[in-house]
Amino acid sequence: MSSPPRSSDPRLTAAASESLGAAELEAQLDELLDAVLSSRRTATRLAQALAPLARNLQDFVLRWAAVIARTNAEMAYQFAAAAPAALAAMDTSTAEAWIIQAMDTYDRQGLYRGSAVFKNAQEFAELAGSQLCAVTFEDVAQVLNLFLCGLSGRRLKLDTAARPYTDTETIHLPARIAIFPTKEENFLVYKAIATHLWAQARFGTFNRDIAAVVAGYPDPERALELFSYLEALRLDACIGRALPGLGRELRKLRGDDEETDPRLARLQSADATVDDTVAVLAETYASLPPRSYSYMGRLRPELIAPVRAARIAKEKAAFRAALKQMLEEDGEPRAAGAEQRFSVRASSAAEDPSAQSYDLLLDGEPVAPPPQVAGLIDSILQDLGEIPDEYLAPAGDGGYRAEDREPSASDVWRGVYHEEGAYFYNEWDHGRRHYRKNWCVLRELDVHSGRPDFVDATLAKYAPQVAQLKRTFELLRGEDKLLKRQKNGDDIDLDAVIEGYADMRCGMELPERLLVKRHKSERDLAVMFMVDMSGSTKGWINDAEREALVMLCEALEVLGDRYAIYGFSGMTRKRCEIFRVKRFDEPYSAAVRSRIAGIIPQDYTRMGAAIRHLAMLLNQVEARTKLLVTLSDGKPDDYSDNYRGEYGIEDTRQALIEAHRSGIKPFCITIDREARDYLPHMYGPVNWTLVDEVARLPLKVADIYRRLTT
Repeated sequence: MSSPPRSSDPRLTAAASESLGAAELEAQLDELLDAVLSSRRTATRLAQALAPLARNLQDFVLRWAAVIARTNAEMAYQFAAAAPAALAAMDTSTAEAWIIQAMDTYDRQGLYRGSAVFKNAQEFAELAGSQLCAVTFEDVAQVLNLFLCGLSGRRLKLDTAARPYTDTETIHLPARIAIFPTKEENFLVYKAIATHLWAQARFGTFNRDIAAVVAGYPDPERALELFSYLEALRLDACIGRALPGLGRELRKLRGDDEETDPRLARLQSADATVDDTVAVLAETYASLPPRSYSYMGRLRPELIAPVRAARIAKEKAAFRAALKQMLEEDGEPRAAGAEQRFSVRASSAAEDPSAQSYDLLLDGEPVAPPPQVAGLIDSILQDLGEIPDEYLAPAGDGGYRAEDREPSASDVWRGVYHEEGAYFYNEWDHGRRHYRKNWCVLRELDVHSGRPDFVDATLAKYAPQVAQLKRTFELLRGEDKLLKRQKNGDDIDLDAVIEGYADMRCGMELPERLLVKRHKSERDLAVMFMVDMSGSTKGWINDAEREALVMLCEALEVLGDRYAIYGFSGMTRKRCEIFRVKRFDEPYSAAVRSRIAGIIPQDYTRMGAAIRHLAMLLNQVEARTKLLVTLSDGKPDDYSDNYRGEYGIEDTRQALIEAHRSGIKPFCITIDREARDYLPHMYGPVNWTLVDEVARLPLKVADIYRRLTT
């Protein structure tokens, strides 16, 4: 990893051979950490600890302290305090990795956890000693995501934690594993941990209240550890039956450490459940010591219970509503007072008895449930082990109210913030030269309909220009090209015939290619328009943007290119918003026209997350050429998180670089007269243009599009 650029402060660029004295260090630390230094004595102690370091190490500490202080002064202090001992145990490249891990932890888990990483520098140094064989979460996350998708059961997300565990919806894995001397073995540990945590949800570990079970023992913590070990034995057997290859890999990680206690044999049975584990716990608590394997996760009953309870309530309502819809589609709605028409029966198709499966019956006959209903059945079975009778009663009128459904994207911002259903995007911190992981929370919202007369008024206002644009764009359509000298075709190629006749008179054979064929050249491109909906567009800028989109859509309908329109705005990293105006698969209809009319200014201009999201949507479209065209009135900006200025510009530039690497060509159309100061750096010298008169924006946008796509 590269380090941040050195400070231009002359105090940090003096001759490296002369170490700074305690007094000079104290003055610099006072300036950097004044907000958190509790006393002059604290600054003096810190300076005295740094004074013996070589000058290059002093520069390293001061430089990184300045970078960290821009995020949090307390974290900068913790770093400076821990740096002397850390630099005695690791080189600067390892120290940079230590700093990045601490700041990532601060971003995700707060000040206390981030400070703990700085305080545990010795532990990090010991782990770093095995760097050559270590495997990180970033290395394996994509592979494990695909691996988990291939396993049966509900979809599970991946995240990191100090110790592995699952809350039944997310699998938390270590950020780094270096247990074994090779990368292959350490990857196997990652895979085994993910499999084991998946198996906990799949094979019913949480079908008992674990907290209540262990609470009845004299030492609940020891009981929980022993329960975890016993349950691991049962799950190993389940995995071995359902996935023999993975079962062999788990045995490989256990080595020769096989349990021979006869009391544990019942856990290997094909019909063993978590109830058997509870029974064996009661039998062995007094005599069997808890054991652990490298792939065993930690049980967190206090985190599982609320997640599981919320999901059970939600899925019950969704399942009953789905049954009601199935009846309505069947054409025979259930009469009031009629007997229950749905039932379930155990399926004989289950390959593993421990993984229960049921068929859904309607009036005693098997029915094929839609995919979403089949998914609900599977998830309910994982949580409850059965489909209760009350689940099989279709919802009546009002039985599945709006508040039972998924909250709308706009509703989730109200009240206490939560992240259900959101997209998460990294953000580039140019000071650290590193991403802040899952830093921005983004949602897609719908644009509300605007004045119905806006589009008509715009078309009337620009009628001559729209007609001219349509004529121009008609010329851009794929024209018929005449391919000469073809074996098969629509007409005779006179030139080829004359030459062939001359050749034939000279004794040569008549050539075969004597025809012409018309070939239509197709345009293969997809364009994403990213429209600035920040508060600064209020007034005539907003009117000009909407008029430009109306004119562009009218012209593009003639051309036939695939295009989408999304607005963007937001306030802070926790509220990044994308507004759907027109999707790629949506025709230019009255609804789209109404949404264009409804584009109104919102909040701020956090561009990085918006670019990453729209690039993701654009990359889902198959096209030879992909364009991301931004309409904006100013530089990246936000209410907080230090996004204003250089930070926001660098994050946006990094997002554009990511888009370009994925095959997307970004371009920006702006009306900001100061754009020359930052757009060449963000987009490149030729990938932007300035429209210095807002009134000309509608005409210029269509003209620029024509030049970009020809």
